[in-house]
Amino acid sequence: MLCTTHLKLVLFSTEFSKAWNLRSHHCFIGFVSMGLEEQIGGEDDKIEEEIHHSRSICLHSFADLSHISPAVFVYLLKECYLHGTLKATLKFRILQQQVLQALENSPQPGPATFVVRCLYVLPLLGSPNAEGFSHLMLSSLRRVQTVQRIQVDSSKAKSLAVQLFLDVLTGFVVHEERILVKLIENFDVGLKDIGEAICGSEVNVGVLDRAKTFVERYIFGFIERQSYMTAVTLLERFSIRQSGESFLCRMMEDHQFKAAEKWATFMGKPMIRLIVQKYLDMKMLKNAYDVIKKNNLKQEFPDAYHLYKESLLKKLAEKGCWDIAEIKTNNDRQLVEYLVYLAMEAGYTEKVDELCLRHSLKGFIKDIAVSEASIPQTHYLHPSELLLEDIIWVDKVDALLGATSHIEGCKVVGIDCEWKPNYEKGSTPNKVSIMQIASEKKVFILDLIQLFADEPNSLDACLKRILRSPRILKLGYNFQCDLQQLSHSYGELECFKYYEMLLDIQKLFKERKGGLSGLAKEVLGAGLNKTRRNSNWEQRPLSKNQIDYAALDAAVLVHIFLHVRGQPQFSGIKEEQGKIEWKSHIVSRMGKTNLPIDGS
Repeated sequence: MLCTTHLKLVLFSTEFSKAWNLRSHHCFIGFVSMGLEEQIGGEDDKIEEEIHHSRSICLHSFADLSHISPAVFVYLLKECYLHGTLKATLKFRILQQQVLQALENSPQPGPATFVVRCLYVLPLLGSPNAEGFSHLMLSSLRRVQTVQRIQVDSSKAKSLAVQLFLDVLTGFVVHEERILVKLIENFDVGLKDIGEAICGSEVNVGVLDRAKTFVERYIFGFIERQSYMTAVTLLERFSIRQSGESFLCRMMEDHQFKAAEKWATFMGKPMIRLIVQKYLDMKMLKNAYDVIKKNNLKQEFPDAYHLYKESLLKKLAEKGCWDIAEIKTNNDRQLVEYLVYLAMEAGYTEKVDELCLRHSLKGFIKDIAVSEASIPQTHYLHPSELLLEDIIWVDKVDALLGATSHIEGCKVVGIDCEWKPNYEKGSTPNKVSIMQIASEKKVFILDLIQLFADEPNSLDACLKRILRSPRILKLGYNFQCDLQQLSHSYGELECFKYYEMLLDIQKLFKERKGGLSGLAKEVLGAGLNKTRRNSNWEQRPLSKNQIDYAALDAAVLVHIFLHVRGQPQFSGIKEEQGKIEWKSHIVSRMGKTNLPIDGS
């Protein structure tokens, strides 16, 4: 068997070497360029360049594979790939279309046999070309067989595939493990096929045992090399069940969790229950929950299920994603009640009332009143602590003109924005709902939705006077996000296309955790209550808690800046540099499509 394989490789190598001399053949034309205009629209320059550089396959060879050897075809594929300047992914996509067509053009004795013979030759290309083209050939064959329902051509193709599988196992042919797995899947290789290859056509129990022993030896080699996924795939393919628990524990200890789950699923319910328990012992609630959900084990692990759900709700609540958290409860009363307690702990009283009303939590309000006193209350900043004289809602043009006049008299203002969150992945973000502009003593909350609908020209003119004034320093936190959102929301307005005198407070405090709230706690002694961050900012009127939250987000920027300017130790830099460090972070001018210009 091995001598025959060696002879095949020698013949293939000789034929492959001859193929190198085909480069100057006058019949070569642009293989990649064939059908390229259909593949890539609107890239005329690229197409012309690709056609110019592509001289890699003979038209006759492409159109009729009946007289083209695998070695020549592999060589031509490589030449095709090497020419041209398109990105690798796009090249492979184009190549795959051509290979699909090529496999339909009568390769002898059939497409499956032709692909396996190519797989014998491909290792001669070396890494990484061998692996890439092997995947290309096998996936192309799979598509031809699936779409056109072409069966594996004759027993010869499968026999050759089995022989290649054995040659890869024994090391005579070098292929990546993923190619080995794809090979047996594409050709549906089983123990019976391996037995026939080893012992001949007469298959009995003894031959199957011998085939199993042969394969097991190499599977154990994969296990020793910690190639667990390959080992598990082969064990599953050949229905070989070993000592499940010890193997499972080994994979878990080596953090090969996907392979462990695949093995447990193959072994059955007892092993699946064991892996859930292992995850729980390792405090990996998410992994345990996923296995429980996938295998319908909620009744067997009720505590684990709720523990994970509660940890998820807590994380969402900490991020202010209350609406998502409520959806995740799936109307489970125990989880809804837990969410109510989280809202109580956060001081989000209107959310508590809303949840109790929506989910008919009768008798729960008394419990809340009793429990609320026992929950330690976290101290958050309140508008009164910043000595704010007024918080003014602006939704009419007269109020807008008054706000603009006041702000133009300030040297420093804080700016922030809020918009309704959109929880649908990939969907367009909602428009910015409000913009808060704060001086040291006052905060103006501009209803952008209303003002834009009623007085777009006045809104544009007033905000231009503020945002483009070189005399007003505008403070923000993660400013770029707000500016981009404003531009996307109100692209018709000129005021959001150009800015002057911006300072992002975030850039003064490197490697600080906790966002603006954490920064406020460090500098001012108390953080911000972020529970309403992801509330519905399009509802009118906003609740008092929403108004206070929005006002504080802008006002706190001014007060942090005043501390930075007056007390250099807060800026995280040397004291002697403190009074000038913040100035270097000012962006003097910024356009919608321009990078920030050097600080002044």
